[in-house]
Amino acid sequence: MSIPSFSQSEVGTIRCIGLNYVQHAKEAKMALPTIPTLFMKPSTSLASPYPSSTIIPRSTLAEDCCDYESELVIIIGKRCKDVSESEALDYVLGYTASNDVSSRNAQFAQSQWSYSKGFDGACPIGPVVVSKELIPDPAKLHMRGLKNGKVMQDCGIDDLIFSVPKIISFLSKGTTLQPGTIILTGTPAGVGFSFDPKEYLRDGDEFAVEILPYIGTMTTKFEAEK
Repeated sequence: MSIPSFSQSEVGTIRCIGLNYVQHAKEAKMALPTIPTLFMKPSTSLASPYPSSTIIPRSTLAEDCCDYESELVIIIGKRCKDVSESEALDYVLGYTASNDVSSRNAQFAQSQWSYSKGFDGACPIGPVVVSKELIPDPAKLHMRGLKNGKVMQDCGIDDLIFSVPKIISFLSKGTTLQPGTIILTGTPAGVGFSFDPKEYLRDGDEFAVEILPYIGTMTTKFEAEK
């Protein structure tokens, strides 16, 4: 299924789980959470891989703090509310990849992350939506993030703290997840702020999120806001 068939109006608010990989929590020097950490991206942050450019806002570019986060995406296929973990996968349409693009200075200055991760184009997804029938166990997938061809992130989805069924069940408690809802599941170790010097994204950089098998690679070019 092609990504352009999903519009900003269809996905609504984008739900994101933060700090959800064991190794990422360790590199951030943070304790493992006991419940999922939820933040939101606005629908205006959604971007398809065609065309494959994300604009870095002037403020983020000036502060040199635009970071990448490779993520597995869950797409909900039917109305979902108060579901158990055992039945959660029944509500999945399929899976794709995303880059949870982040303005780190703004993120670290605030307790809430929606502002720092919500600018236009800060949620590219793609390259395709793969049916859950092809991926009966998403924990068996493997994800890499590559900056200008260099591997920065390399991790199995089995490093998730909260599994895909757990995430869906948690988010559906008392809350209706409509068909088309997009859920970002967290990023593994190797994000730009963890390096010294920092490996932030700048004008002209390309970042690829690869999830295998089936999903493939989404490549996004980053451009400075004019």
